[in-house]
Amino acid sequence: MTDLSASPAARDPRLTPARPDLADERLRGVVAADRYVAATPRRIRVPVAPLRRAPGPDAALDTEALQGEAVSVYEVRNGWAYAQLVQDGYVGYLPAEALGEPDPVPTHRLAALRSFVYPAPDLKRPPLAALGLGALVRVEGQEGDYARLDDGGYVFARHLAGLAETAPDHAGTAERFVGVPYLWGGRSPLGLDCSGLVQTALLAAGRAAPRDADMQERALGRPVPVRDDLSGLARGDLVFWRGHVGLMLDATRLIHANGHHMAVAIEPLAEAAARIRATSFGAITAIRRLD
Repeated sequence: MTDLSASPAARDPRLTPARPDLADERLRGVVAADRYVAATPRRIRVPVAPLRRAPGPDAALDTEALQGEAVSVYEVRNGWAYAQLVQDGYVGYLPAEALGEPDPVPTHRLAALRSFVYPAPDLKRPPLAALGLGALVRVEGQEGDYARLDDGGYVFARHLAGLAETAPDHAGTAERFVGVPYLWGGRSPLGLDCSGLVQTALLAAGRAAPRDADMQERALGRPVPVRDDLSGLARGDLVFWRGHVGLMLDATRLIHANGHHMAVAIEPLAEAAARIRATSFGAITAIRRLD
């Protein structure tokens, strides 16, 4: 969330709920605004909600919020909510129709890559919706093989995990997304970008992570030397370029969501590094190891 102690120049606008006309009440006396408001808690009530840079369907997609995630809302106008995602602090505009009351609080998360919500505990019924890995739901009971949700829908129970359950191998979680299309700002199995893949894999492991690659490079892990021969790497290491990030599957192979393949792909790090140096983000800027 917003670092209230940071100087105005150091405060990241991506994480600061402030505009010239409106700011978070917590920022009173810290940033200049025409008015200050206290946040209203809300929760995402659709499978995936876009968080955009401006209030309109054609505005840039900065990130996405998944069902059940908590949101702080500062204003709703013309169908758009100026809001901050509680999970990673990102600020932007969400469709107001994607928001619901903050209660009931979720009890489970989706552990499968994707799963359907049915109107009854019957796989032959037409599904109501499709959820992606990490979506949050509240389970009210179980009927046969299906968990009954608070909204009356049903999800195959073995596709769910308790909120305290984790998948510690974040590299293994990333592998499950191989072939998923690249989507700038995406963080669902329908499409995701490089830092969305890393953030999703780490969240499944129970580890909070910032949203964008530059934030992740500053916040995550400890440095590993970047050797000319790219040796000394291990499964789970994060490899950063200026504006890009990937995950090591072993000492030589990288998995990353990238615009070259327009998908999540696995390739030798040496090949990826040579291509990226020549065509897009330049040289590797850092390698970080998560303990």
